[in-house]
Amino acid sequence: MKIMNMVNAINQAIDLKLEEDPDIVVFGEDVGVEGGVFRVTENLQKKHGARRVFDTPLAESAIVGSAVGMAVAGLKPVIEMQFSGFVYPAMNQIISHVARIRNRSRGRYGAPMVIRMPYGGGINALEHHSESMEALFAHTPGLKVVIPSTPGDAKGLLISAIESEDPIIFMEPKRLYRAIKQEVSEDKYSIPIGQAKVLSHGSDLTVVAYGALIREVQRAMVKAKDMGISVELIDLRTIYPIDKTTVIESIKKTGRLVVVTEGPGSFGVGAELITIANEEAFLHLEAPPKRVSGFDTIVPLPKGEHHYIISPDKILFEIEKTVKY
Repeated sequence: MKIMNMVNAINQAIDLKLEEDPDIVVFGEDVGVEGGVFRVTENLQKKHGARRVFDTPLAESAIVGSAVGMAVAGLKPVIEMQFSGFVYPAMNQIISHVARIRNRSRGRYGAPMVIRMPYGGGINALEHHSESMEALFAHTPGLKVVIPSTPGDAKGLLISAIESEDPIIFMEPKRLYRAIKQEVSEDKYSIPIGQAKVLSHGSDLTVVAYGALIREVQRAMVKAKDMGISVELIDLRTIYPIDKTTVIESIKKTGRLVVVTEGPGSFGVGAELITIANEEAFLHLEAPPKRVSGFDTIVPLPKGEHHYIISPDKILFEIEKTVKY
């Protein structure tokens, strides 16, 4: 075991897989010499060589398009979008080819690849640096979407993603990159994709969250406990395929649901989870399910970002209101 932050854990996961599988290649903007903007791929080029870990032009569509060709030819690309908001030029490649090649070829070809991207707000960044667009990818048939909330989960989930025969969108909450440290096994291990985790057991209310907002919910739970409210917290971990079973079982136990997501509320992950609650556990609900989300606006620039970011107090307000309904 070794104390790691999320950067260390992701770096080690990629390192282990590069050592194990000669078909894996890692590339993107600045990922080679510099090790990426956040140094997530630091020293990997020095260790594994520039033929397997290399820099690309600033051309997201070309990065993903090249990865499609490599994947179809038998390689396993692990590519990085420098920030999630930079992925838009590559959406044609992702939606038209990455997600569809298996269906288009009737299973003859696949696109086993991982598209990594730092996402979310909270670091006072510029425009196109703070988006939370996981719902866009989850709504695209053919893609799986994974979001870790801890270093240990980041390593295990990324190893599973790299080993998958499906294309995986691996979204990394960048404000957690160095915010959390924990003991992580230095050995290779994997965490199944599509399996949520119950972080705290409770009886009054189910809260479902993921990524950076897990910590904000946990802070709200401290105050909720002082108010006598018992919260069951589920870390979704995989946005698609979503773990309906874990969520439904929890709702049937607590009778209440609050979903906390960072992206815009309309047509988002929160709406999907509330639909699951209504369709699968309606008769067990004792209050209307509630979503706590970002606003339906562009993430503000640094001076206004604090108005957009979800606080523990905002989460606590909805927890208390739902319990007292």
